[in-house]
Amino acid sequence: MREQNTRAGILLMIATTLVFSAQDGISRHLAGTYNVLMVVTVRYWFFAAFVIALSARRKGGLRKVAATRLPWLQCFRGVLLVAEICVTVVAFVLLGLVESHAVFACYPLIVAALSGVVLGENVGWRRWTAIGIGFLGVLVILEPGGRVVSPAALVALAAALMFALYGLLTRYAGRIDSAATSFFYTGVAGAVAITPLGLWAWEPMSGPDWLWMSALCVMGATGHYLLIRAYEVAEASAIQPFSFLQLVFASAIGMTVFGDRLEPNVALGAAIVVTAALFTLWREALARRRSRRAGASSPAPAAPGSAPPG
Repeated sequence: MREQNTRAGILLMIATTLVFSAQDGISRHLAGTYNVLMVVTVRYWFFAAFVIALSARRKGGLRKVAATRLPWLQCFRGVLLVAEICVTVVAFVLLGLVESHAVFACYPLIVAALSGVVLGENVGWRRWTAIGIGFLGVLVILEPGGRVVSPAALVALAAALMFALYGLLTRYAGRIDSAATSFFYTGVAGAVAITPLGLWAWEPMSGPDWLWMSALCVMGATGHYLLIRAYEVAEASAIQPFSFLQLVFASAIGMTVFGDRLEPNVALGAAIVVTAALFTLWREALARRRSRRAGASSPAPAAPGSAPPG
């Protein structure tokens, strides 16, 4: 039965990455014409409505879901994620989907590197070695002294750092609050924070682009729903590696729709980064299994929203 659940979780994660990749392509299209703040604001209005509707259906309703012992941390998480999405979409426009996702793939390595400081977790020498190798892969992508090193590449790297911090804070909050509570503040706090900026940056949008905007909103909600379902039917450690397929799908969209090029150094560097990240995920899964066998409490699984958004 467990094997079947894991298989279903893998399929759901693959579907999630495909939906999020299409969302990234639409985000790049719209942000190439309209202000990023406006695009993200409309998207977050729909996302917040989706989160509120989902929370209201839970036992105890909104009052129970919104109850938290970490209000400032939860609000900061929501604001941090919406800021990260804005930075990521800017990177899509400036750098393209291929190179942006190649750089962004290093975020699990940043999580592993900072987990000791933020969460007090033990990071052994094997994971530190993988982290070092992964960041060498990032240097291969950035190609110091070459074309790729630019402020745009640093924007993508900043987005990866922001998402890694968001992931760490989500894991910390998961020790006290439920995943439903964290998900609620992810949507609502983000929408509240971005709305004034989005209204300030508002500009008229054409009819066809409103259709693209509607598709963006629906894909965002669909992607998060699929992600929630994936984590409900399978362990995070079993399905998290498949989130890297977003790099493949988004790159395919970038090359076929936007004419992005896959440079040899980007392909090589991305392969190094993904391999190192998969190794760190595997070592973390081993550590959690050993901890459970020893009777110790294990870190909370990734909350909905762990897949790289954009």
